[in-house]
Amino acid sequence: MERVRAPSENQALVDELQVERRMKEMLENSIFEMKNTIVDLERKLKSMDNEGSEWKTRYETQLELNKQLDRQSHVLQEKSEYLRGNPTDRLSAVRSFEQMSVGSLNQYLKRLEDEKSLMDNQLKDFELRMEQEAKAYYKINDERRMYVAEIAQTSTAQDSAKKQAAYPAHVTREKQAHKGIYNTSTSKKTSDGKKIL
Repeated sequence: MERVRAPSENQALVDELQVERRMKEMLENSIFEMKNTIVDLERKLKSMDNEGSEWKTRYETQLELNKQLDRQSHVLQEKSEYLRGNPTDRLSAVRSFEQMSVGSLNQYLKRLEDEKSLMDNQLKDFELRMEQEAKAYYKINDERRMYVAEIAQTSTAQDSAKKQAAYPAHVTREKQAHKGIYNTSTSKKTSDGKKIL
């Protein structure tokens, strides 16, 4: 024959059930929010990866530009060596310049100085751009690492929340049952008013 429960016991079970339902709702909301956060962070990470490929393209373009400048530098060095002449035949340059008028020599010198000045300015500009792009790359890379760490942390929290959601009612009842047994055993008194140990 089934024992009839007292109204206070029924009320305690109803209260416990409501607490469990609220906990379950909170956990489901938390999981939902974490999933949205993960989706948002993954979207940001993908956009960072796309920016990373953009930086890679810029870097490769810069390398190609540097190669072109190196080739131009070699051409100018060859011209310079030609103008200086071969050490064995130093008079060859002098002879080629002797045939030129002073005006054309001045024009040739001015053109060479302009080319050198242009190359120097281009080199400084490229160095400055490379430095700025390197700073921007490292900043974006640090942000990407931060997002990856945040995604990993959120995933871990989501996994633990899922595990808690799977067993909360059983664990809570077990704890309450244990507390109830402990409290009743320590608070029992004998007929003469002494506590049983």
